[in-house]
Amino acid sequence: MARVEKTALVCGAGGFIGSHLVRRLKREGYWVRGVDLKYPEFSETEADDFLVGDLRSQQTCQMIVDHRFDEVYQLAADMGGAGYIFTGEHDADVMHNSATINLNMLDVCRKRNCKQIFYSSSACIYPAYNQEDASNPKCSEDSAYPAAPDSEYGWEKLFSERLYMSFARNYKMATRVARYHNIFGPEGTWQGGKEKAPAAVCRKIAMAKSGDTIEIWGDGEQTRSFLYVDQCVEGTTRLLRSSFGEPVNIGSEEMVTINSLVAMVADIAGKTIHVEHIPGPLGVRGRNSDNRLIGKALDWAPSSRLRDGLEVTYAWIESQVAATAR
Repeated sequence: MARVEKTALVCGAGGFIGSHLVRRLKREGYWVRGVDLKYPEFSETEADDFLVGDLRSQQTCQMIVDHRFDEVYQLAADMGGAGYIFTGEHDADVMHNSATINLNMLDVCRKRNCKQIFYSSSACIYPAYNQEDASNPKCSEDSAYPAAPDSEYGWEKLFSERLYMSFARNYKMATRVARYHNIFGPEGTWQGGKEKAPAAVCRKIAMAKSGDTIEIWGDGEQTRSFLYVDQCVEGTTRLLRSSFGEPVNIGSEEMVTINSLVAMVADIAGKTIHVEHIPGPLGVRGRNSDNRLIGKALDWAPSSRLRDGLEVTYAWIESQVAATAR
């Protein structure tokens, strides 16, 4: 008797993390359907079936969830870096678009009896009042309440977390929720306003000559941790296949200042880079993943060094800059 392949649906498969996740699932032998508003920008999708479609449409969601999938990964969202989500100019779109996607997908998955569903939340759900000290931010999972996210993006993510948990309680669905902390790596957005800090810094330094000055928002002493995409995908699949049903951080505990990030990338590039600090959207003063719960729940936690991931990411972005300059 022929072995029946496991099936997976990846929503947001044209995006950065989604395209890496599709690649991982294919290596594991899954039949994968991907859906997004666009195909992956920097490589061909490896999905067996890929639909360009708008998940804000109930009809589209009904069309893609046309049978019971073994695993559903819901990563689709209206999002971007600080230059997109902290200006306030996109708040209505961010909240409406992402919430509509999650409402639609949960409804159709319930009706198709898809039990295993992963949802990508964000560290942006954590209260701003716990992240004012750059050297000692508090981002343990139990600190999410009393709620006070620093952006409408964070508020929508927190609402959707509760939505998934409600469906788990009321409809016996195995929903799994991860709070991603600043995922980076090759084949991610690196220009145009939606890129995140590692990609923006890599781009600026790749475009600069040794001795040049680049602009950085704020004083550069704000802190963050950044997780390489392969580790994110590993944590994502482990979480969905586990029995742990509460929200959990997936991020690095290697916290750095933005100034330190610039210095690290400059060293990788072999360039002397000066920094001009300018006003700009910043988000919270400090943020770092707290990995105690994921270590206990999954007997695993991300372990890759920031520099190792930056070396690969810088080389890729440098090649993109060179290609666009031709």
